[in-house]
Amino acid sequence: MGFTHLADANQADDTTIIITGNTAGVTPFLSRLTLQVSNTAVLKSIQFAIDPKPGSVTRPLSGTYSNQYLVGRGFEHPPQVILPIYGLYAGYANTVRLTYSFMDGSSKQTATSITTATFDDQGCGYNNPTRIIPRTNSSRLSYDYIFDRSACGTFSPVILDSDGALRWVSTLPANSALFAASTFFDNAAYVTQNSQVFRVELNDGSIRLLADYSNIGVLHLHHNIDTGKTGILIEPDTTSYFESEILEVDSSNGAVINTFNMAQIIRAAMIAGGDDPSQFVFPTPTDWFHNNGAAYNRADDSLIVSSRENFLICIDYKTKGIKWILGDPTKKWYQFPSLRKFALTVANGSLPPIGQHSPGVTFDQGVLVFDNGQNSQFQDPPGEQRDYASPRKYSLDLVAKVATEVWNFPLNQTIHSPFCGSCYEDAPYNYLIDYAFVNGGGPPNIPTFARLMGLDAAGEMIFYYQYPTRGCNTAYNSLPVHLENTKFPRVGPQALELSTRGLVSSGDNALIGGFVISGTDPKSMVLRALGPSLSSFGVSNVLADPVLNVYNSAGTLIATNDNWQSDPNHFILEANGLAPDNVLESATVQTLAPGAYTVIVTGNTSTPGIGLVELYDLSPLSNSTLGNMSTRGSVGTLDNVLITGFTIGDVANATVIVRALGPSLASHGVSGVLSDPIVTIYDSTGAAIASNDNWLDNVNWIDVRQNGLSPLSPLESALVLHLPAGAYTAIVRGANDGTGIGLAEVYTLH
Repeated sequence: MGFTHLADANQADDTTIIITGNTAGVTPFLSRLTLQVSNTAVLKSIQFAIDPKPGSVTRPLSGTYSNQYLVGRGFEHPPQVILPIYGLYAGYANTVRLTYSFMDGSSKQTATSITTATFDDQGCGYNNPTRIIPRTNSSRLSYDYIFDRSACGTFSPVILDSDGALRWVSTLPANSALFAASTFFDNAAYVTQNSQVFRVELNDGSIRLLADYSNIGVLHLHHNIDTGKTGILIEPDTTSYFESEILEVDSSNGAVINTFNMAQIIRAAMIAGGDDPSQFVFPTPTDWFHNNGAAYNRADDSLIVSSRENFLICIDYKTKGIKWILGDPTKKWYQFPSLRKFALTVANGSLPPIGQHSPGVTFDQGVLVFDNGQNSQFQDPPGEQRDYASPRKYSLDLVAKVATEVWNFPLNQTIHSPFCGSCYEDAPYNYLIDYAFVNGGGPPNIPTFARLMGLDAAGEMIFYYQYPTRGCNTAYNSLPVHLENTKFPRVGPQALELSTRGLVSSGDNALIGGFVISGTDPKSMVLRALGPSLSSFGVSNVLADPVLNVYNSAGTLIATNDNWQSDPNHFILEANGLAPDNVLESATVQTLAPGAYTVIVTGNTSTPGIGLVELYDLSPLSNSTLGNMSTRGSVGTLDNVLITGFTIGDVANATVIVRALGPSLASHGVSGVLSDPIVTIYDSTGAAIASNDNWLDNVNWIDVRQNGLSPLSPLESALVLHLPAGAYTAIVRGANDGTGIGLAEVYTLH
């Protein structure tokens, strides 16, 4: 007997998937589900999500595997698919929900239960922290997971959730007496042992030796692993240099990309300035520098290095020259004119960092550090001593050479944590603070603790957890990480989408979008023009029937669309959930070679209306990126402002420059330009995070100029932002309700 499929049958209906079993992983937090799939060829991806425990506030941990990833990692042997599950609660019956997505856009769901064994945390306190302030349902925080670069037990580093529950531990056997450096990067933990760097996969715990650097004289890798320009930054002790060297290495194979030898850099600067470097730069094994972390700043192509003994020092990535120094002027370094000439003056009411850790770049290009307050241990004079620790954020005016402290959190100067620790920003003004060694350095009969604290954008303490510690072993340095919807393979920090809403009429008042594809590979793109469907979002006077035209850099029309269903690749729109809601709206799927392109949205009638132009990147893993995106349109008042939305990757941070132009458009023959544009940036919650009227008034204007993006008119706007993954909106208005043609631009710095 034969069966005939109904006309509306889809791949989800036609594909049978059965969960045939699960196998416990090497830790209770890992498991493998075994699936039988009748046709793996139509499978696009599989997502798992773990139900939070009752009372949890943490967002569900979830991972999405593309079918290509499962094949490439050897998890797929048709009809069998092995699905790695990570982030399970230990000693618990976990409910795991699966979503199967198919090539035609259809999907279906199922659920299963995975019961896990208990976990022995070897007295580190991760299983039962003291919850000084537990997280509650009323709290709001941008991150939900914490990568703790600990050295407690034989299973560090670990991942905790914001409820304080342990959700992942390293599978790399560790010597509890050996302090290892680590970080979370590219869906894996990178962990050091002696001269070696290992990669430990998040999803299945598999371990790979990335590289062994003993052949170049490395004895030990210490303190931090941080994110560099193109790779990761590791900190070696060698036969010649002690805690004063940084290597940037390829995260895939460990090859050395760049070397920053702080002893050589500082020695050269002191000689050039007429000072004797032997009075400051001492031979190994003297701990004269004590490098404990670094941060790459893409806006000015520099490396900010923390020398606990001395200062924060900024190095030009290419030339290795010193750009600036920020530190306590009562320490020894300030006695040398050759170093003092690089010093930033601290503004009135601000304090310099002392004995600091975890340098970082904030969303608005500020410098964030964890100030331990500890003076120098080896340099003399040792400088000021403070008996409390506090995170500090500085705004740097590099023209005036002034550092202004714009935020701190000293907790009434009650926390003495002299060594280790960290403070990192996630979304704007959301912080994770790690007091690694509370009461450290005090009498031996006083207990020491590690404390983790989460702060939201309003400055409210969302959680505050305490753990026993010996030295800095329990929570040396902790990072906020996002495991709410991890993708395999991951999508890196890059602009993936752009949308701009504006008034569309005739002539210069059309909505004009531009974008540049840089790299070597063609890029698959979806381009859309919407009008009627905007009314469902409360927009009035919408464009009734938008028309989309695409031009290459030569001005040649290469694609056009009136109604999206007429596009020959409209099935791709549907499969990716990008089919417009209204048949009169326009969309086209195009594979475009690297180059510059223009999208023009007009109306099929002469009646003006509000329209929306959108760009979507369907191939974020290709060897090409969207380098810059811009939209030109009419800027009015109320609903008729120019509204640009852009999305940054799935993980990590991207550095962007956002500009709003008006007067300079006149030089390109545009009439009726916006005379004085103002740009304001909003995050996904609708909170305004940055604004600029005149670009030279922004403290980071020098970074705009360095990247060749200075607006021609001082009345135009520009902002440099270091943004985490997420959706953002830029609204361009006219000062004093001015109107005219304006241009909104988003440039991603690579």
